[in-house]
Amino acid sequence: MHLAEINDMLPFLLRRENVARYEEEGAVVIGDRRKYPFEKSYVRCTDVEGVARAIEEMVTQGGGPANAALYALVLAARQCADSPAARQLEILEAARLRLVNTRPTNTALARRLEKAMQVIQNAFAERKNVEQTLLVWIEEMRDINYRNYAIIGEFGARLIEDGDGILTMCFAETSFLLALAMAKKAGKHIHVYTPETRPYLQGARLTAPSVHELGIPVQIIGDNMPGYVLSQGKVQKYFTAADLVTLDGHVVNKIGTFQNAIAAHYHGVPFFVFSLDPDKLKPNRASIEIEERDPGEMKSCRGVPTTDPAIDAYYPAFDITPPHLVAGVITQHGILSPYDLHRYFG
Repeated sequence: MHLAEINDMLPFLLRRENVARYEEEGAVVIGDRRKYPFEKSYVRCTDVEGVARAIEEMVTQGGGPANAALYALVLAARQCADSPAARQLEILEAARLRLVNTRPTNTALARRLEKAMQVIQNAFAERKNVEQTLLVWIEEMRDINYRNYAIIGEFGARLIEDGDGILTMCFAETSFLLALAMAKKAGKHIHVYTPETRPYLQGARLTAPSVHELGIPVQIIGDNMPGYVLSQGKVQKYFTAADLVTLDGHVVNKIGTFQNAIAAHYHGVPFFVFSLDPDKLKPNRASIEIEERDPGEMKSCRGVPTTDPAIDAYYPAFDITPPHLVAGVITQHGILSPYDLHRYFG
């Protein structure tokens, strides 16, 4: 499948140019998911700190932070190009560390930045223009990723049967939306249920409009409703993405994924996870760091307070689903048992 065809199949939010892009005059432009679907807007960042803050403030999520962070390194390379080589490397390494620390659980960001530093070091060794070398590499990597998204999406589409009800969680991103689009193109009639996903409402604001844009029926449900919806026989498959998959098959995703997996397992509904690349450096559950966000974010919704400000709150951003609750991990190698990931990625 050609890259342009893949891009055209995607809803607005996930089209390549709307996730993040680099402007040659020296800026990183990031699609602002905080304002969607009420406004289609972008955040324009002119330095690494601006990109880091945008990631921390949830301007973009899922696969978006890795793309934005890579372009931030290009920006840093441009801005320090007149410094001695040793100083440039110091600046770029400091930028990498700042960006890595924006999302400690989603290790895809850290791994891609580590690869970018290798590209940078090779560019210095070969006396190449660092900014342009890095930018070319990033676009090549994005090409590869989008082709892999399509491969993974095709595997997902094969799992979907005509008449399926599909439960998801948060915003399952590119491969999931491609799987839905491919299933629809194949003439399969499906219905999607998406929990609203408090406190940022990614399910209501991002998933539901994106699925609707594909012309697929979708209903928003409360975060406390999946168990009941499953009990009614409305759901035949549970699909999510993953912020991290360990080599022994533990799935880290938006908080709420685990409780839905328990309910799905109880009702005999298989849970499938889309994953571009399980983390080779995360062998097991003990190696996972769960990000805890500002508890204050749990005490309001879209800027409206929901409780007495004196009351405490707790906000782990992710949870961990053990492999015995996962029917399969959908990768570019096929649909794998979570217990077999180490054979392909270890």
